[in-house]
Amino acid sequence: MTQSNKKKKWEQILPGGNLDQAGYSKNYHTGDWRNQIPVLDKSKCENCLTCVGFCPEDCILVKEGKISHVDYKYCKGCGICAKECPMKAITMKQQK
Repeated sequence: MTQSNKKKKWEQILPGGNLDQAGYSKNYHTGDWRNQIPVLDKSKCENCLTCVGFCPEDCILVKEGKISHVDYKYCKGCGICAKECPMKAITMKQQK
């Protein structure tokens, strides 16, 4: 049996569930399985960019220092952006 065919010992298996960088889903297009989407109310948004820092998938896009839009192709609908927004400018809506 070659080394690649042998069963790995627990010490040789990498831990699961660890993300080493934001935007990891950009490799996989994970936005299709969410059931809610974040909706930005630009009249309430002060562009503090807190949501950008908390988004685990780097889906909130910024142009010229202001939030331009959410990239729903990768957004998983986790709601962290809405929870962390100090102005409550982001609400989670049921996806149609």
